[in-house]
Amino acid sequence: MTDESAMAFWSPPADELLQHLNSSSNGLSTVAAEQKRIEMRGKDLKRQPTSPWSILAAQFKSPIILLLFGSAVLSYVLQDHTNATIILVILVASTLLSFFQEWSAANAVEKLLAVIQTEATVLRGGQPCQVPVNAVVPGDVILLSAGNVIPGDGRLLESRDLYVNEAALTGESFPAEKSLADLDPHCPLSHRINSVFLGTHVISGKGTALIVETGAGTEFGKVSARLQQRPPESGFERGLRDFGNLLITVTFCIVVVVFSVKIATHQPLVDALLFSLALAVGMTPQLLPAITSVVMATGAKTMAREKVIVKQLIAIENFGSMTVLCSDKTGTLTEGEVRLHAAHDANGEPSDSVLRLAYFNSVFQAGFNNPIDRAIRDHQTFDTAGFECVDEIPYDFARKRLSVLVSENGQRLMITKGMFEQILACCTSVALPDQVVEHLAPHVESLRRHFLDLSNQGYRVLGLASRSMAVERIAKSDERDMTFVGFLIFADPPKTGIAETLRQLRGLGISLKIITGDNRVVAAAVGRQVGIDHPDVLTGSELRTLNDDALRHRVNHVDLFAEIEPNQKEQIILALKRTGQVVGFMGDGINDASALHAADVGISVASAVDVAREAAQVVLLEHDLSVLIRGVREGRKTFANTLKYVFVAISGNFGYMFSLAVASLFLPFEPLLPGQILLINLLADIPAMALATDSVDPELIDRPRRWDVSTVTRFMLTFGLTSSTFDFLTFGAVLYLFHADETLFHTLWFIESLLTGLLILLIVRTQRPFFRSQTSVWLALATGGAAIVAVSLPYLPLHQELGFTPPTWTMILTVFAISGLYALGMETAKGFFYRGPRTAR
Repeated sequence: MTDESAMAFWSPPADELLQHLNSSSNGLSTVAAEQKRIEMRGKDLKRQPTSPWSILAAQFKSPIILLLFGSAVLSYVLQDHTNATIILVILVASTLLSFFQEWSAANAVEKLLAVIQTEATVLRGGQPCQVPVNAVVPGDVILLSAGNVIPGDGRLLESRDLYVNEAALTGESFPAEKSLADLDPHCPLSHRINSVFLGTHVISGKGTALIVETGAGTEFGKVSARLQQRPPESGFERGLRDFGNLLITVTFCIVVVVFSVKIATHQPLVDALLFSLALAVGMTPQLLPAITSVVMATGAKTMAREKVIVKQLIAIENFGSMTVLCSDKTGTLTEGEVRLHAAHDANGEPSDSVLRLAYFNSVFQAGFNNPIDRAIRDHQTFDTAGFECVDEIPYDFARKRLSVLVSENGQRLMITKGMFEQILACCTSVALPDQVVEHLAPHVESLRRHFLDLSNQGYRVLGLASRSMAVERIAKSDERDMTFVGFLIFADPPKTGIAETLRQLRGLGISLKIITGDNRVVAAAVGRQVGIDHPDVLTGSELRTLNDDALRHRVNHVDLFAEIEPNQKEQIILALKRTGQVVGFMGDGINDASALHAADVGISVASAVDVAREAAQVVLLEHDLSVLIRGVREGRKTFANTLKYVFVAISGNFGYMFSLAVASLFLPFEPLLPGQILLINLLADIPAMALATDSVDPELIDRPRRWDVSTVTRFMLTFGLTSSTFDFLTFGAVLYLFHADETLFHTLWFIESLLTGLLILLIVRTQRPFFRSQTSVWLALATGGAAIVAVSLPYLPLHQELGFTPPTWTMILTVFAISGLYALGMETAKGFFYRGPRTAR
């Protein structure tokens, strides 16, 4: 078949499909099937094996990883083997951690295929036989009965009371009723009642189907193909990449300028090269991978206590940055099971007599155990002593009704329930309160009005009718001249407290997009029930008419996506990401796997199918959005502590290196020795590691936070240049007040650089005045300890080896005074910075 016809096999007459596939109602011959099997090789649902080497190599694509690797090499060149070893250990640990996470999740497609490894019953030459699912080919005619897993996408040839569970593919909690019909080529997946699909299974009834698509060509196969693709770059990964590129650019510019000027001023080539390389090492945030890993690992443990399991650590950052959450309604916003909400009489009032008749209809019917009858039986029990079922007319698609003939003391009553219009069509009278029975016609409009009112509230409404009969058997022709008794109202009710949960989500700056396969009326009603007062609804058929640009302009304004097909979920998520949103997707079915794969953070639940759990990055142990909210808060704490280090490193390092670069152009000696530069980096990084344990101000978790390189750049220039101002003040004091020689200059600026580096850590870790923000105990101890070491080193026995000389206490107090002014200046700069545009803070 052509691709176009294959996609719309539910549309043309079945005879045309049989002819096109060179098949018949008796199926293929064994020889023809084997020939087609040969032709279909390569189109099976087989996963291309993922090489562990390719996953390992992918870990080194980050600019920051490359920059740090270069920094380690330069440290070896500078004879700083200790620093080089530290950097390499950090790189190896962080890359191996990411490698093992990705490798452990690489079996998502095998999990997908495992759910369908079974056998099917096919007709070969008119004779039924069992064949493995992967031996079924287009043109095969399969036999369907209760419990069968369907081995391919196909068109029904026969259907007798056939119900198929398609929840994993469409998300619809009710079993799909199947019948024979020619449908519109653009009919959405959930409405293709004449078709069956790979991976779904038969609940009841019988039928035969012509297989049209197998393997990769099925709806199931499309999910498999999308899972094999590399997931789109997440918001955190994109921000980290942009940040790395910024660092490389700034470092390159500083090094080139300094090296060029030194060569132009006839300084020794080797000295100029070594100093420039030391500047490059000093600009790199050497502990960023370690800080990120430690912070995220700490966050993952805390989130586990909140019943949120993080499979990929990087998802924590995306969790905190999430601005949009996409979710199905069933099981997330609603309880996920059908319940009988009420039974109304013809006047729309609650009625026990209607409920009693519905109970008899459900308890005596001998068909399959469906959610509707189970909901009626579970709602309320009635005594059936003295009653017996004489006969039954099972439900079918033409009538859309189910009738039972019940006997009590020789009196027989036929009770019929079904679709409202189908019940109305077989009635000529209506039962009113006080056992009054009137002609139906005057009441039709009011009955229909009540039905529409209930439907618009999101309920599924059935009709109930009865007729007294003195017969032994009933037939379909007996469903006439009946009395309309009342309405049976079913609901999948919203979860308790869900409206408050969604209010909390909005308070965290996260908007909810409901994506469901249900019709727009039901979806809109559920939206209103959970607090979306005037939902903007977009249906799957409407979505198909929009190109990428049109969808991108529309997608942020839509609250509810209704009648959506599985592949459209991924389309919606990608459109949201193109608008700059950080998108979370919550799903638990096979049909959700590709969307989970495409989202910035895929969220599933412990009760989900294996494929969904494997495709997700985060698994909730409870199917509850309140659990997710706790996880979001923890994710934001983790992201805030990561950004603290970034801001500390980028502002402190830039200012420090800028000061070094400028001073080196005017001083008759190097402002610091290469080894002293690296020693400052090492001592400053020790308290920076304690940021992983730091407390987070409440205002830093009340809204989504994300990478924004423009803000990072402004931060770097604002705080870096302010820092350099005080460095130059130190230069002046050291040179003109104390007439320092080279060694004393190195000593005093070493102390000032390390003290101001520790102060900048305490200042930029919060938007508040630093003394009003509580630090963690470990951060306070590490910062105090590093400050003591900074002041003590020049007085220790090894000070000569480090290139230091003991300063006087007047000099030390002067450095302390400059550091105090530095803290005041930085606090002032911070106040001005945070009064400006706010993006990535």
